[in-house]
Amino acid sequence: MIFQQLFDPKSSTFTYILAKDVGREALIIDPVFDQVDTYIAHIERMNLKLVKALDTHIHADHVTGLGALRDITKCVTVMGEKSSAEVVSMRVREDEKINIDGLHLNTMYTPGHTDDSYSFTMDGRVFTGDALLIGGTGRTDFQNGDPLAGYDSLFNKILKLPEDTLVYPAHDYRGNTVSTIGYEITNNPRLQVKNAQEYADIMNGLKLPNPKMMDVAVPANQALGKSLDKFLQPGEALSAKDVEKECSRANIVMIDLREKSERERDGWIPDSLHIPYGELEEHAAKGGMLEQIIRDHPGCVIFYCAYGERSAMAIDTVRDLAGAGGLRHLAGGLASWSRMGGEIRSA
Repeated sequence: MIFQQLFDPKSSTFTYILAKDVGREALIIDPVFDQVDTYIAHIERMNLKLVKALDTHIHADHVTGLGALRDITKCVTVMGEKSSAEVVSMRVREDEKINIDGLHLNTMYTPGHTDDSYSFTMDGRVFTGDALLIGGTGRTDFQNGDPLAGYDSLFNKILKLPEDTLVYPAHDYRGNTVSTIGYEITNNPRLQVKNAQEYADIMNGLKLPNPKMMDVAVPANQALGKSLDKFLQPGEALSAKDVEKECSRANIVMIDLREKSERERDGWIPDSLHIPYGELEEHAAKGGMLEQIIRDHPGCVIFYCAYGERSAMAIDTVRDLAGAGGLRHLAGGLASWSRMGGEIRSA
């Protein structure tokens, strides 16, 4: 397995690149905007295809690289369902899996540092974001942080993992790179408490200054993915109301680009076909199913996904691969369809 831990010295942020092997699909965790060129160089050197970019929470000390990586690679951006980011491709819940080619991360909701903090486990590793640091824990005094929630996340979730689980945080300020659950239980001074209130008293007494980048980073990271103009041409974005009108036409083909797990969890627009975004290039190639659909239904294909990001990128991809015009997408995705009151089917 490919496992690379990269470090941004300005924000003391760790970023992780994961892949099953050279030439396979890759996932990146907690990328920093200033280091995007470095990540791309690493990915190209190993002939990887970046398919998902994941943030553990809305960061306050750096601008995320998710949006830039999406614009360069058309990867799927991923955050937890509690995230306040305006547009991400996928939002995951407790115990859901994030899948790429041969690798699977399991999701744990671990609020406390912020109310949108998530940790992710994989093959004896846990990526803790700021929930658990090496020799410390993430502060709880901004972005709806809560020391009591933090205590619960630590003692009832993260620290319940096997003691030999490797701990990979989003930050370190002392030159550490990795720890274990067992070491942190024994040696982390923040964890040597008798109860939740004692932990809360420690966290409430820290009186730390705000991160230097907070006023810039938080709004920028909340606006993640807001602009999709780079992928679209005039007339290609339809509102939910427009799509509802279009669906009354007999020859309209709706194509759902979400993953199978998202369809099972959230349902789908009636009569829509399912082509997962990760399989788009295969199906859009000459002789593929999507290429045939577009040829048989010119100007009548509408893509949709969860929030509109994958469907916008899909139009750009298919335009390049198949030379197809007349494609459109549901702006805001299934979320906007649901807000309008559109019909949703489920198994």
